Amino acid sequence: MSELPTPAAAAAPSWEGLAADMLRRGVPAQRPQAEWRLATFAGRFGEVSADRAGAALTLVFRLVLEAQRTAEPVVWIGRRDSVFYPPDAAEGGVDLDALPVIWAPDNLHAARAADQLVRSGAFGLVVLDTGNAGGLPLHAQTRLVGLAKKHETALVCITEKEDHRPSVGSLVSIRAHALRTERDEDRFRCEAHVLKDKRRGPGWRHSEVCRGPDGLR
Repeated sequence: MSELPTPAAAAAPSWEGLAADMLRRGVPAQRPQAEWRLATFAGRFGEVSADRAGAALTLVFRLVLEAQRTAEPVVWIGRRDSVFYPPDAAEGGVDLDALPVIWAPDNLHAARAADQLVRSGAFGLVVLDTGNAGGLPLHAQTRLVGLAKKHETALVCITEKEDHRPSVGSLVSIRAHALRTERDEDRFRCEAHVLKDKRRGPGWRHSEVCRGPDGLR
């Protein structure tokens, strides 16, 4: 007697398929747990805000370090009055030789630079450090959002502001506010409170204990 053919392995179900099936059966659908990692920001226009005592750079450099470790090119667009301290970044493991920095005189020029860089499709992470310079024009946001989605680029804007102030733009897909808490000698707890997340919903948090070099804000 011949053996029955072995059925082919079923393809892994997608999140959308699982969610639809759970909805039909009346089961509440739960999205995968959100994490502070590059994949969370990929293809999106994100913002990390902090006041002067915050930890925006610490959190963003976590993404820079992850990108470099996975061979994703990174570029930093900043202003001379809002700049990271290179020795601190290097001490945290960032390869400064592989981190090109572009100086922009204002937000509009920064957005234009980001437009060209994201459009190239060459970068996994593009950082705009705008400091307290205000928002981005809507037309610039619209182009950047479309390009980030097309090329799966993580476009992350660093701003200096309180958590109750508006985002750098209405098209921001994910915004987190960074805080430093519980200082203990040269250690502190770095927290990200997600105020807006169009994919998973706001309210989730990330927390880690960091060593605080002198120049890192």
